[in-house]
Amino acid sequence: MLANLFMHDAFDAWMARRFPAIEFERYADDAVVHCVSQRQARMPVRAIADRMAEVGLRLHPAKTRVVYCKDGKRQLDYEHTAFTFLGSPSAPAGHAASTGVTFTSFLPAISKHALGRLSAAVRRWRRHRWTGLSLTDVAQRINLIVRGWMQYYGAFYRTALYPLLQRIDTYLVRWLGKKHKRLRPMKKAKVAWRRITSQDPRLFTPWAWTPASWWSR
Repeated sequence: MLANLFMHDAFDAWMARRFPAIEFERYADDAVVHCVSQRQARMPVRAIADRMAEVGLRLHPAKTRVVYCKDGKRQLDYEHTAFTFLGSPSAPAGHAASTGVTFTSFLPAISKHALGRLSAAVRRWRRHRWTGLSLTDVAQRINLIVRGWMQYYGAFYRTALYPLLQRIDTYLVRWLGKKHKRLRPMKKAKVAWRRITSQDPRLFTPWAWTPASWWSR
């Protein structure tokens, strides 16, 4: 708390006074400053380094850099075209529009490390011990957790979370097959799962984003 108050005075308030037209985000001692050109970016870099020295701090030499946000409209080549902020890497990535047209955008997405950590958390749910629970009980157990993941890691680039959400659905289908012997093999469990998703599409949080076509196969 004290460190955050210190950085508010040392950085936030100073930036608002020194560069009122430049937007920025800061969390603890990490910050991203948004500039419209490389020329505009050079001045804040030098000024921020001087300001940190004034308050007894030093910019991290490996993390401090000017990054070119390359996308479909910005096509120049620069040394740095990606950065990571709060565990989410921002880099050029290809996307498909609803019309089928592919384009490149620059958006923050969940990192591979964070995605692996969430996948490990899902594996630790020990679904084989849930066979005594009802479908509603299972939904209540996971919805609060998954909703937090979706809000945090999917705020800008939600499709990066689709593999994880699909994996959760797959695990739940397997759970359904273990709970009800009549739904074995997996094919019967999938049919039952499609019926559940159509009857109560809001039961599980991942269904708000996951394409229904996944279980139409």
